[in-house]
Parts: sequence; structure tokens; C-alpha cells
Amino acid sequence: MSMKKLHNTHARGVRALPALLVALLCTVILAGCHGSQGMDAFEVPEQWDESRTYEITFWAKNDTNKTQTKIYEKAIEDFEKLYPNVKVKMRLYTDYGKIYNDVITNISTNTTPNVCITYPDHIATYMTGVNTVVPLDGLFADAKYGLGGSEVKFQGPTTEQIIPEFLSECVLGDEHYAIPYMRSTEICYVNKTYVEKLGFELPDVLTWDFIWEVSEAATAKNADGTYKVNGQKVLIPFIDKSTDNMMIQMLKQRGAGYSTAEGDIEIFNDDTREILTTVGEHAKSGAFSTFKISGYPANFLNAGQCIFAIDSSAGSTWMGSDAPLVDISPDKLVQFETAVRMVPQYDVDNPQMISQGPSICIFNKADSQEVLASWLFAQYLLTNDVQIAYAETEGYAPVTSLAQDSAEYQDYLAQSGKDNDVHYSVKIDATKILLENAENTFVTPVFNGSASLRDAAGQLIENVSKAVKRKQTINDTYLDGLFDDVLALYHLDQLGGGVAGDTESLGPLPRASKILIGALIVAWIGIIAVAIHDKLQERDS
Repeated sequence: MSMKKLHNTHARGVRALPALLVALLCTVILAGCHGSQGMDAFEVPEQWDESRTYEITFWAKNDTNKTQTKIYEKAIEDFEKLYPNVKVKMRLYTDYGKIYNDVITNISTNTTPNVCITYPDHIATYMTGVNTVVPLDGLFADAKYGLGGSEVKFQGPTTEQIIPEFLSECVLGDEHYAIPYMRSTEICYVNKTYVEKLGFELPDVLTWDFIWEVSEAATAKNADGTYKVNGQKVLIPFIDKSTDNMMIQMLKQRGAGYSTAEGDIEIFNDDTREILTTVGEHAKSGAFSTFKISGYPANFLNAGQCIFAIDSSAGSTWMGSDAPLVDISPDKLVQFETAVRMVPQYDVDNPQMISQGPSICIFNKADSQEVLASWLFAQYLLTNDVQIAYAETEGYAPVTSLAQDSAEYQDYLAQSGKDNDVHYSVKIDATKILLENAENTFVTPVFNGSASLRDAAGQLIENVSKAVKRKQTINDTYLDGLFDDVLALYHLDQLGGGVAGDTESLGPLPRASKILIGALIVAWIGIIAVAIHDKLQERDS
């Protein structure tokens, strides 16, 4: 082939490029729009088909608590006796973060589990897939298969028997996308012996001023470098396990901004600056530290190396000299009186404590009968047998009044201190704080990205606590830089609601829009390439 003919053939190929790109663009756009539709919305079948066999998958979280694993296994066994045509396959994870990551990965391939124990913040992200998670209001109210439905083969709760504050946590937008499973709150576990040794009287309701005052007093040392209060070379008076909850609760107690239900980010405010400045002062003196920096607060508490340890009520079985799950060697264990209090408050007459704990969501499938089978199993996890047994393993509270008011559960609470296992007093005291203060609990707004905001809240405290150890000064200049760093690290300026004071943040584009823009860019590159080629051809000719 001659060079001229080859050149002309190449030119025709290049000129054809825009047409090919346009065709490709249309194909990609259509594919992108089609893919964005997801599955059809779930509709409750008029009648469940019991002639068929269903296999559903159930993803749950469990650490090393074999008792909890056995409760799940028994729940599955008992459910399958009632519904022999349903087989439940369980998959256990060591933490909720791994469940979250696997669900996100599986959404694109439609291989999500049927039933999943997770958190509302995570569900908000799952819902970015169209019709991925099943809205539950229609199922709640269904006369046959809903909560308290006539065709349900076990005694589960009615909608009214789920604690309202706990059920409200499962609302995303205008509908319920989950049911609560267990609930806990943050608790302050106190070495009362050391508080009194320092000359203080422990109040019924802790204040932040009291916590800081006692913690600073505890930093006093002997001439040999040991601490006066414990005679040891190690003491961190106040350790908080969850700095995200710490920041969130402090802001709530002060009536300060965190975020709106629409996803507006309000955390970068003057109250946050004051909180971080105070935290920095006490971290600098050695009166305060965090789990991420120093280690698990229960281990320090039980070794006599901590006075105030804040952790979940679900962590109560690790707290105290007689805790059933003490995680340090016996020779390191120190005997002391353990007191249990709600988290410190700014206003003791208006206490605010966060409500947290896992919820249950159901994933949509092409077969509505399979979804209905999943819903029946999810309901079964709210029966008294499951709720009471699981609540007794740690400092969780059942989520239904049906369970809380039962004679069995009331008898369990009444036997506080009977032993240091099932009836461990610290565990039951922590649970009672939540039961008696349900109306004083709150939850943070849930939206796509709220999990990132939660992480950012904790990161602010973590960074300040580290900075003072590096001799950095916590002033407005430092905090300005910290806010910018955390904003960028967690991409908060890309969330749908934007950051308070930032009118340019409109959030991420939908997937189809991204595909369209990408295709247009490719098309324009092709057009420009053809134009350049034609110019070069004209010059050569």
C-alpha cells in the first residue's frame, strides 16, 4: 500500500472517530442510566408461598463472645422449626466495619446478604444503590405478616411495643429502613476508691468540671516519680474509648451544631474550638488520653492506672476488679470499688447521652417471597427469647417493652450482684442507667456521609491530644489548620448538604452524571485530535 493511500485510510479512520465516539457516548449514557435504576421497589406479597424452600443469608457481628454466637445459633434453630421451608445461613464478622465494607462491595454484584446487623449510618450509604435496602413501613403495618401480624408464627412485638426512642433511630428520610436490635449508651466507669482518696465526694451525676478537677488532682507525684494516688509510675486519670461519641455528646450538651438532618456540616464552630482547647490543656498535663493513643481504658482502670474510664455500656463486663472478662494478668489487678455513672454533663438538670447499638436491615431481592422470608426472620430476632438472652451477655438493653417488662427480665435485673458473671453488678448498673434515661438519649442525623462526619468528630480530639504531646500550641491558627485538614481528610466538603459557611459545596454528582461527563470529555478529546490532524494534513499538503 502506498504511503498516500495509507495516509488517506488513516485520515478516514480518524475522521470517523467523532461518530464512533458519539455512538459510544450514547451507549455509555444509556447503560449508565439503565444501571442506575437498580431493582424494582419491594412490594409486600398478598400471601407468602410456604410451598417453596428459601435460603437466606444473615450477617452479624461477634467478637469472641461464644455465648452470643450460641444465642444466634439457637435463634436460627428455633426459627427454622417454626418455618421448616426457610434455611438461614449465618456469617459472623469481628467488627461492624468489615460488614460495612463487604456490603458495599457486594451491592454492585447484587450479592448482598438478606438480613444484616449494622448501623443506620452505614445503611444510609447502602441506600445510594436504588432500591437496595427494603423500606419497612409497609411490612410493619401488614395485617398478616407485619409486627403482631395474624400469620406470624411467634409472639413478636407490635410496633407500639418497640421503644419509640430506639425505633426513631431507624428512620432515614421519611421511612424506617431498619428495626433496632440492641441498644447501649456511653457510661463512665469510676474508681470510687481513688476519687475519695483524693478528697472528693463522687456525685450522682458527673459534670465535666468535676472530671477535669479530679483528673488534674490525680496527676500529683511523689518525689520518686510515682503518682501519689496509686503509688505506681503509670496513671492516666481519664481515658475515653470513643472520641467521636465524646465530641458529639459534648456538642449536644452545649446545644452546639454538629450536623442537620439534611446533611449540613456544622461541627466547625466556636464551641468545638473551646472543647478542643480544654481537651488540649488536660492532655498536655497528662490528665487525659484516648484509647487510640494509650490503649483500652478497662485495662488501665483494672490495673489502678485510671480513675474515669468512658466506654459503652456494652463494655461493662470488662470493667472493675471483679469483671468476668478482665483482660490483664491477675498480678496486675488492683482491688477498688467501681461506681457506674452516666457520661459527664454540662447541665445536670438536662442530661444528654448518646443512644447507640446495632440495627437490622433487609436487602431487596428480585424475589419478593424471599424478602418476606427475610423479614420474618428479622422479626424473630425481636422475640423475648432472643432479646433477653442477648441483653444478659453484656450491658445492652432490649429494644422492646415486651422484653423489658417481662417477669424474666425484671428478675434478671433484681438479681444484680448475685454473681460476677450473668448478674455482674457493674453490667446491670450500666444497663439500668440506659433503661432509666431513655428519654434523655439522642441520636445523630443519618445521611450518606454521616459515618465520615462521625469519624471526623473523633479525629479532632485525637489530633489535639497528639499535638500537645509534640509541644504544639492549641490556638486559633492551629485549629484553623486542623479544621482544614479534617475537612479534606474525610471529604466533608463533598457531602450533599455541604459545610456551614461553604456555599460552593454541592456534594458528589450522581453516577450517571459522572459517566456522561467522562464520555463528553473523551468525545471532545477525539474532536480536537481530528482537528489537529486535519490542520497538520493541510500544512503537509
